[in-house]
Amino acid sequence: MTPDTTRRYNIAGGIITIITVIAALIWAFPIYWGIVSSFKLEDEVVRPYIELWPENPTLRHYWFALTQTQIGSWYLNSVVTALGVTVLTVSTSLLAGYALSQLRFPGRRPLWWLILASFMVPTQVLIINHFVLIANMGLLNTWAGIILPQLIHPVVIIVYKQFFDQVPREFREAAVMDNASEFRILTKVYIPMNWGVTTALSIVTFIWAWNAFLWPFLAVTRTEMMTITVGITQVSDAFGVYYARQLASAVLAGFPVALAYLLFQRRVTQAITLSAGIKG
Repeated sequence: MTPDTTRRYNIAGGIITIITVIAALIWAFPIYWGIVSSFKLEDEVVRPYIELWPENPTLRHYWFALTQTQIGSWYLNSVVTALGVTVLTVSTSLLAGYALSQLRFPGRRPLWWLILASFMVPTQVLIINHFVLIANMGLLNTWAGIILPQLIHPVVIIVYKQFFDQVPREFREAAVMDNASEFRILTKVYIPMNWGVTTALSIVTFIWAWNAFLWPFLAVTRTEMMTITVGITQVSDAFGVYYARQLASAVLAGFPVALAYLLFQRRVTQAITLSAGIKG
């Protein structure tokens, strides 16, 4: 590679880096603005010009959200429903992926094509059906009513099947020769070899369930049963909307998943890569 070619590559790389940094700043500015505004007085928030830092920083909006709302109940509801969705989705998808990958049973191929087809259907299309079913079962305003319709994640099944397909057949054959049951083969051979995939999918599923808004908004009408994403829309009073209070509540709502992402960034990136590979 000649010096001129190297110089051109360096210039191109520098330009791409600058563009990337600018794009990242543009993307991050609304988040920064929301966090900073949550520390401002209300009259500072509604001023017609931009202030990048609060003139009189205050924690009163966070104190209001923590003491004058039911945010504790909303957090509890979000934790229970997000964990429920995560555990049930990952466990059932793991079993389904193993069955489709390693077992031979009637209807296996049509079932696999049905799962692939359901992957292309937006969950919003099923909202009316879900609401009617949950209402008929009397599960509105319950944890079960929030959890059950959110268990449809065909991509998790697809990822598990692909990874189980990649496990060498010799491991399964050796376990079968030792008279191991299917459950023992799954738990002692396949799951230990795919712990990384399970961890990544669990984290992403939890974040997705925590951030869910549309279905929890429709399934819950009682304030004390709302999840945090729905509950923060109730932070207002008789005098109208206070933007700083709502922004403080939004920061509190997003803090757990932001912390989870920072702690498990590598696993989250891995799961996103896996999902993108499936979609491609």
